[in-house]
Amino acid sequence: MTAPLFPLAPAEVARDDSLSAAAPRVQRPNRAQLEFRPVDLESLLPADHRARIVWEFVEGLDLSALYAEIRAVEGSAGRPAIDPAILMALWLYATLDAVGSARAIERLCEQHDAYRWIAGGVSVNYHTLADFRVEHVEVLDRLLTTSVATLMAEGLVELTRVAQDGIRVRASAGAASFRRRERLETCLADATAQVEALKQEVHDDPGATARRQEAARHRAARERQERVAKALAQLPEIEAKKRGAAAQAQARASTTDPEARVMKMADGGFRPAFNGEFATDTGTQIIVGVDATNAGSDLGELVPMVEQLDGRYGQVPADMLVDGGFASHEAIEQVSVPEIGCTVYAPVPKPKDPTRERYHACPGDSAAVGAWRERMGTAEAQAIYKERAATAECVNALARNRGLRQFLVRGLPKVKAVLLWFALAHNLMRSVALRSTAAAPA
Repeated sequence: MTAPLFPLAPAEVARDDSLSAAAPRVQRPNRAQLEFRPVDLESLLPADHRARIVWEFVEGLDLSALYAEIRAVEGSAGRPAIDPAILMALWLYATLDAVGSARAIERLCEQHDAYRWIAGGVSVNYHTLADFRVEHVEVLDRLLTTSVATLMAEGLVELTRVAQDGIRVRASAGAASFRRRERLETCLADATAQVEALKQEVHDDPGATARRQEAARHRAARERQERVAKALAQLPEIEAKKRGAAAQAQARASTTDPEARVMKMADGGFRPAFNGEFATDTGTQIIVGVDATNAGSDLGELVPMVEQLDGRYGQVPADMLVDGGFASHEAIEQVSVPEIGCTVYAPVPKPKDPTRERYHACPGDSAAVGAWRERMGTAEAQAIYKERAATAECVNALARNRGLRQFLVRGLPKVKAVLLWFALAHNLMRSVALRSTAAAPA
């Protein structure tokens, strides 16, 4: 008879009370133990993972303009560049994931399976990611046009009725960076003197500091000088919007982001911000137009958006749904001419005179403005106008949820680039849903 693996206790053993006080035996984690796991990147994600959807979308884009900029070509020296498709997919996926930092994406490419899968073993750094995000505004703008035009060719987007709304987003500048003309001129003189002093230091004693540190100091001083000079250049435009000499003397511009403006935000506070403009097809919630301004209101933004849509798609929406901030009489007249033929749906302000009918044409109204007043008094027009909130405000809310709360970039061109990334990412997911619905059996 073989011996048991473990010794068996006698059938009846007197209980030893001292054992009850002994420490329990448990399995503790050993995180210092090395493990080798044979895992390929392809098996990390399920077949329907969003990262695969993003990559499939990017592979269908025309990125020839980005490839044309690469200097490392076959048959010549140079380190191979990172495939622009990888950078494009990383930023689209990060935008959907509410990640807006290039450093965060670099870290996720080492730690997160979805980002690792997109990178596919290619090492990316935050400098390359940050530059790629803002350097190709024209390419991003063209991709928005072609992607929407493709949906129109498939019959998924008709561009019949479009809702436009602005979204004010905090700028990458503090309120204390806004200074008046006298202070800006002093700052510019100080910055210029610092740049000249650094140049003289390098000339007198090139070995005074490490070359790299000196170059960084010189670059920072030069960039500050450029920002202050640009703030001074922006001041006449700001002053022109002020009424009276006293108000113009109080005009201020930011030395951090000269193109940012102090705006009234949704919570009633005033902060440095930019105003993003999204135009959205009401039937599909596809963003069809994007613009960035530093105007504190939406007044004057209707006509440029209609012209933008005409230039993008060769087609003007039959209806434009906007809130009261857009609907100036001049704008209504401009887009209602027969050459454009766009019908505006916007709320009619309540008249100051309580005896005057709100939805009746006023004596001084043009034909287009009078027709707008009477139109908005009908139940049909009011029902159509309700689509604006369900479309434009929904798109703005989704952008907020995806991290569009403060820009980490400075200047209108870079701000527009970020808005285009949000539009492309949003349209990507909407197009997947629209094609899925169209392919579903009736």
